[in-house]
Amino acid sequence: MPSAHFRFYEELNDFLPPSKRKVEFEQEFAGRPAVKDIIEALGVPHTEVDLILIDGKSVDFSTPLVDGAHVSVYPMFEALDITPLLRVRARPLRTSRFVLDAHLGRLARYLRLLGFDAWYRNDYDDRTLARICQSERRILLTRDRGLLKRSTVTHGYYVRETQPLRQAREVLGRFDLYRAARPFKRCLHCNGLIKEVTKEEILNRLEPNTHRYFDQFWVCESCQRIYWQGSHYERMQRLVQALLKDSISERCSTN
Repeated sequence: MPSAHFRFYEELNDFLPPSKRKVEFEQEFAGRPAVKDIIEALGVPHTEVDLILIDGKSVDFSTPLVDGAHVSVYPMFEALDITPLLRVRARPLRTSRFVLDAHLGRLARYLRLLGFDAWYRNDYDDRTLARICQSERRILLTRDRGLLKRSTVTHGYYVRETQPLRQAREVLGRFDLYRAARPFKRCLHCNGLIKEVTKEEILNRLEPNTHRYFDQFWVCESCQRIYWQGSHYERMQRLVQALLKDSISERCSTN
């Protein structure tokens, strides 16, 4: 049976069994499959791959494997200048907009808190998520490797962390979003943009104590939920600082 030699780099090894991590290994195959088919059969979603070299030559996903080939597979955002080479995935999106699967609701709220467009509903099935990713040009965030293997998913990321706060920091670092954060610009409940309004505009919707003690208000343009800077705002500020602390530390170390 024909075989090829594979080597996966950096975080792509997260998807491989221990015996195949960070080493070259031999992989048998039948017929003349596309290199993408073998990569995904080994457990690596195509959305995680940025560059494939076969015998030192850059190729795309559809390139058929031949017996004895040496295949090197590199991840997205690998610290390597590959600008002159062919990238196998679509170009990165200019604006980072996300759609998240049903297991990442808390992460969606954290991203919204920081001002990022994070579309989430807990009743979306895999087909719907893939369609939204493709039609709205959103980055799909998921903990389902199989979902990222769907051909319609062009931009996606497998979230490694399991704890929501760590997940948020992982996504911020992975997509280099720290400088793009604009806290308190989106509704935590529906993802809509919020705008400042006068107290008089919403007077009939305020509870007596809220009306008495607060004068500055914001309203979601989509669901009309009202926001003000009560005790919850201080908690949210501390949460924002916790989420962005890596960026703050980095800026301090470079000054």
